[in-house]
Amino acid sequence: MTNATTRQPEERELLHAAFRSFDEAAQTLQQSYTALTTRVEQMDVELAHSNEALRHQLHENEAMRVHLNGILESLSTGVLVVDEREMITRSNHAAETMLGTVEADLRNREASEVLTSLGLSVCDRPQHLGQTVVSISQVPLRKDSGIDSGHLILIQDVTRSYQLEEQLQRKDRLVAMGELIGRIAHEVRNPLGSVELFASMLQRDLAKDSPAKRYAEQISQAVQLMDRLLANLLQYTRPTRMARGWHLAEPLIRDSIKLAAHAMTKVPIEIQVDISHDIPSLWCHDGQLKQVVLNLVVNAVQAMPHGGLLTISLQQESAQTLGMPSVRLSVRDSGVGIDPDQRSRVFDPFFTTKDEGTGLGLAIVYSIVDAHQGRIDVHSTIGQGATFVIILPHPSMAPTSGDRQISEGKQRASHEDAYINSELALAEEWLHE
Repeated sequence: MTNATTRQPEERELLHAAFRSFDEAAQTLQQSYTALTTRVEQMDVELAHSNEALRHQLHENEAMRVHLNGILESLSTGVLVVDEREMITRSNHAAETMLGTVEADLRNREASEVLTSLGLSVCDRPQHLGQTVVSISQVPLRKDSGIDSGHLILIQDVTRSYQLEEQLQRKDRLVAMGELIGRIAHEVRNPLGSVELFASMLQRDLAKDSPAKRYAEQISQAVQLMDRLLANLLQYTRPTRMARGWHLAEPLIRDSIKLAAHAMTKVPIEIQVDISHDIPSLWCHDGQLKQVVLNLVVNAVQAMPHGGLLTISLQQESAQTLGMPSVRLSVRDSGVGIDPDQRSRVFDPFFTTKDEGTGLGLAIVYSIVDAHQGRIDVHSTIGQGATFVIILPHPSMAPTSGDRQISEGKQRASHEDAYINSELALAEEWLHE
């Protein structure tokens, strides 16, 4: 009994100690739970801030990506993005347009293979890509760390600058050659006058049925032919800069075609004339411009030895071409075309591919167009013909009233017969040339 009574207080004490330990543990657990809950709430807040910052960063990155894509697609320079394996990973619209393909056909192809298939390479010199002249360069593409991660191939359309440089070089050649031609023509013309004089005296003194009289006549004809050639040379070196005026466009063009009719008698030629109703008149010297159209028509006919289609069109041209209101006069044939290696020389004096040509027809055309402050270009594909394009100034104050056109028509008619007779002689000469 005594032992049982003695153990009860001890057991109660142990039980109280166990409850106190449990209470302490529960309290510690509660504190840990509270601390953990607080930390979770803090982490939720931090995570929310991180998510917001991430969303903001993603939005900025997307906006930057769209902006950079817009810049890339807006560039007039073609861009090919090439990785370390020399494979194309990206291209912009300008590159696709120049190369005549789409991005899906360029991606994952070797850049050198794409360029080689088009006859191109990465080099500083201008290269022809169809009717376009391009320059192709390469720049490294570096990461933020400065390590190369591929490169960019830049394709620049330099057609206009190439044409301007070509025109400048041509002008330099023409100026130097023009001075030489002018001096030679003057020196040769003087003794020709003496030859013509003595030939005329021989024709007068010799008997009508004398064989020598026929020789004298042939000498006189040859001298006259040489004199016309020298006159053309002098016209080329110093084209007549007569005052320009407004002249009816359609009669001017159709009269030029009539003057070239003799060249179209040997082969079947179909002629199409397309003149915009918005261009009733041309600001030009009518005689010189008729000679331009005449020469180009005869040249086109000679390029179609078996016949073909001759198209002459007159349309509005963008004011940006010459920096002023302009018109575009085109003469297109369906003939043999012009060799690309010869295209830059067609306006050079004495350059010709014809056995009996003198190479002055197109040189004089160039000189007359230049005297009108205009521009002439040629586009051609072998076997598909050639197109000569003339851009002429067209002042915005062009008269459209009926009174001006009627007056102009009367003035034109009064000089028509004399002009046509002189131009027919020129036409025969150009045909032989």
